[in-house]
Amino acid sequence: MANCETCQYAYIDEITGEPVCDLNLDEDEYIRFMENRSKECPYYKNGDEYQTTVWHQI
Repeated sequence: MANCETCQYAYIDEITGEPVCDLNLDEDEYIRFMENRSKECPYYKNGDEYQTTVWHQI
């Protein structure tokens, strides 16, 4: 499963300290997302700027 802590669309909730998805989905996209039986998030995008920079330099 993709790690929410490194996802570009996640932020850490100040109260719970847990990562929360901040992806803005319309109603149809949200229904498809909730019905998805896969363990992998289809919207995961790596937000690690260092890894992205190193990858582009190669």
